[in-house]
Amino acid sequence: MTRDVPTPRIPGAATATADETDRRVWEEVVHFLGRAATHGLDAPPTRIDTHAAVVFLAGLLAFKIKRPVVFPFLDYSTLARREAACRREIEIDRPIAPEVYRRAVAITRTADGGLAIDGDGVPVEWAVEMNRFDETATLDRVVAKGPLEPSLVDDLAAGVARMRARATPRAAEPWIADLGAYLDQNAEAFATRPDLFPPGAAALLDRRSRMRLADLHDLLVARGRLGFVRLGHGDLHCGNIAVIDGRAVPFDAIEFDDAIATGDLLYDAGFLVMDLADRGDRAAARRFLDRLLLEAARREAEARIHDGAPAVAATRATVLLDEIDGLAALDLFLSIRAALRAKIAAARAPHLAGAARAETEAEARRLFGHAVDHITARMPRLVAIGGLSGSGKSRLAIGLAPELEPSPGAVVLRSDEIRKLLAGVAPTARLPAADYTREASSVVYDVLARVAGGALAAGRSVIVDAVSARPDERARFAAIAARVEVPFTGIWLDVDAEVAASRVGARRGDASDADAAVARAQHGWNTGAIDWARVDANGTPEATLAAVRELVAPVT
Repeated sequence: MTRDVPTPRIPGAATATADETDRRVWEEVVHFLGRAATHGLDAPPTRIDTHAAVVFLAGLLAFKIKRPVVFPFLDYSTLARREAACRREIEIDRPIAPEVYRRAVAITRTADGGLAIDGDGVPVEWAVEMNRFDETATLDRVVAKGPLEPSLVDDLAAGVARMRARATPRAAEPWIADLGAYLDQNAEAFATRPDLFPPGAAALLDRRSRMRLADLHDLLVARGRLGFVRLGHGDLHCGNIAVIDGRAVPFDAIEFDDAIATGDLLYDAGFLVMDLADRGDRAAARRFLDRLLLEAARREAEARIHDGAPAVAATRATVLLDEIDGLAALDLFLSIRAALRAKIAAARAPHLAGAARAETEAEARRLFGHAVDHITARMPRLVAIGGLSGSGKSRLAIGLAPELEPSPGAVVLRSDEIRKLLAGVAPTARLPAADYTREASSVVYDVLARVAGGALAAGRSVIVDAVSARPDERARFAAIAARVEVPFTGIWLDVDAEVAASRVGARRGDASDADAAVARAQHGWNTGAIDWARVDANGTPEATLAAVRELVAPVT
């Protein structure tokens, strides 16, 4: 339940409240909530302190009270303000995490002068009442144990897409101005710690960030007009996502300042992309971004259709292209998020000692390095992976994508998923034969090519995962790379018919509609002369990936 908010002030350096009576009552409430008897427990509840709140984990429940403090970015100095903040937290967080958030509850004065939770007396403090979840199962702790399961990442992306679909649109211009203010704050903070942030690198980061923000201004304004700037979560990092019953549940959205919680939807989600990559799970960061783009496009398309847009593939393709256009700003978004985290880590360090201080300072240096790296231009590339059904295209694409620059890896565009999106159905829904005619497939490849070109133009590497059985389909991808002036590698996976049929027959819950019979039939197709690099894909996925790595050399 940490707060990583854009502010130059040191967490914990709050202005004391003027009302000392209020402070004494608050301390009394802290003592009351910290007692075992208050909650009918045998042992005192676990207490968690942050710079703006105190949380008590008591049996099956948790109670969070706001500290009576004033920061540049929040004011909890009066009981009325703390009550409003508790009610606002329930208003914002209960829709996204109903399994966690219960209500805003008063701590009241009893007739004998004691305290009670939700008693009949006068409220003397307010708390957010929550259902307790396993505090060791937040995403930061889960990812520390090893890479996230793909199913958990997919669930998280779907949940974030639902959350952003409910978010309220806001004007872009004030938020763009706030980004400039964050850069000012970062530059000021970095200048105070040259031992952590080398002045030359800090100046380079500042200069490049301001240039990118100026270059992106028109795009960000346009995205605001399209409704992509909204009142979002505002603090979507791994520590604010709980794994509950196998599902990823975001919680603890920013409730104290709508300006801090407002931003481009990709800026909001980009915090998590940056955080996952920083914690060493670049594959999860990349997969989350891919899944989010598709699921968000699906939901946004249905919303536009509901509002009167024609329910045709063209509308859905336009929405997907709008989502992809935002990737041009991803480098800046990731850099700003990393820089903010670096600044906050540096501000925390002086309040620590020994190994804890050294570790926090190392975190600040590492995050600062990421901030510089994200804003450093990287040459994107296009890799097209073709082959008949069952050749292992999708497994290869997922394995290769995190290894390509820029971070967190290549956008994977799978023809099967594009086809389902254009049809307006769920990714695993089966389509009739009419959706697999030559004409229907031509539409899919047309959209695939346009989206690939858009992502490349936005500076992101792309992996196209499509059969590409016809020479004109293969030639088209090479032409896209030439037009955008990026390196191109075409990979064709060769596989025996029975190996392919066996693999396809074992699929469950996959976007592909091909079955074993289709896989065998494809081996009778005339694919024409294949001028892509051919790789034997009859072995393990690991062997195929190793062979392809030698063909996809790093671009410097």
